Amino acid sequence: MIKLHTMVPSGNAHKVRILLALLKVPHEVAIVDHVKQEHKAPAFRKLSPRGEVPVLEIDGTCLWDSASCLVYLARTFGKGQWLPDDPLQMAEVMQWVALAGNEIQFGLQYGRRGLKQGRWTAGTLEQAQAMGRIALDVLEQRLAKHQWVALDRPTIGDIACFPYVETAPEAGLDLAQWPGVKAWLARCTALPGWPGR
Repeated sequence: MIKLHTMVPSGNAHKVRILLALLKVPHEVAIVDHVKQEHKAPAFRKLSPRGEVPVLEIDGTCLWDSASCLVYLARTFGKGQWLPDDPLQMAEVMQWVALAGNEIQFGLQYGRRGLKQGRWTAGTLEQAQAMGRIALDVLEQRLAKHQWVALDRPTIGDIACFPYVETAPEAGLDLAQWPGVKAWLARCTALPGWPGR
């Protein structure tokens, strides 16, 4: 049985919820109380040493990073659709997963968290927005000419980038400057089975 430990404000957990929904994977959900800081409690840190969500429990093994969760789900249930077997195509997808864990996280995620929660864990708003603009510019360059971030179909690259790009306005970045990105967000949410927040 698969169990997802998640919390509503987390875009990283949202990535995993998206792929679970699209693949129709049966799973149990455990809501971690963000307000009570349950994710920082010793019991939860046994599942996630970083004290963060998501955590995907699979038969006693815990995956505590959203990228590892996406890779596991795509390889186990995705039949090559979401993460292809071909090494070059796989690398093309994974470079977008890396963008999500770098410029998108340090820019859009940290900017959003700083503005919404007053927590600045890495840099200032200006620095976060500068990183966020880099991410959005890279996405716009690709999406101005293509439907998806990698290949000719949706992959875990799209899912990895989606949550914090969608909430970029909460980091103080108006997406009107990136029309290709806005159109891509609409394409993502139009996929059959795509869940809401």
